[in-house]
Amino acid sequence: MKIALMNEFSQAAKNATVLKELQAVAQEQGHDVFNVGMSDDNDHRLTYIHLGIIASLLLNSKAVDFVVSGCGTGQGALMSLNAYPGVTCGYCIDPADAFLFAQINNGNALALPFAKGFGWGAELNIRYIFEKAFTGEKGQGYPPERKESQVENAGILSQVKSAVAKDFLAGLKSLDPELVKTAVGGERFQACFFENCQDEAIAEFVRSVIDA
Repeated sequence: MKIALMNEFSQAAKNATVLKELQAVAQEQGHDVFNVGMSDDNDHRLTYIHLGIIASLLLNSKAVDFVVSGCGTGQGALMSLNAYPGVTCGYCIDPADAFLFAQINNGNALALPFAKGFGWGAELNIRYIFEKAFTGEKGQGYPPERKESQVENAGILSQVKSAVAKDFLAGLKSLDPELVKTAVGGERFQACFFENCQDEAIAEFVRSVIDA
């Protein structure tokens, strides 16, 4: 599995801590991690609005399989990511949230509150969240006897989102071009995206934005 981590400006200083825990869990599970957001306060500036654009590009192009995002409360990142087709983002405060989201909703992104409650032992909570999010097979239901209805409902919700949303590229093209250009301007994002993108139409769109 390819996992992208992205921090925005208000929580960029915590990127190193979160990345360390994510890499430790990913290495144990054989996953690859791409740090595509801000690495510190002096990095290419992103807001949670930009995180939604970045996540949607990476997931819809199949450049990555899963996105770990967040902001101060996690709520802004949650709403931003869920605004796009092809992205199913859950809100995660503790390891139980990560486990239940993986088993019941089987989504492809998490939004974490990197400021709220991020005190003593925060790195342990982050590690345990990642362990529950990425260990074992997803979509098994909880409790197990409810798996059938949960899988069915997750599929229906995905269909509803696709039905009511604009075409992905049409939606991106309707956004403020400068907003999109800032989102795709980071070097680490570009390296991850162009190396792993499996959709030429999306790749061509990103190239056109960068070259504009």
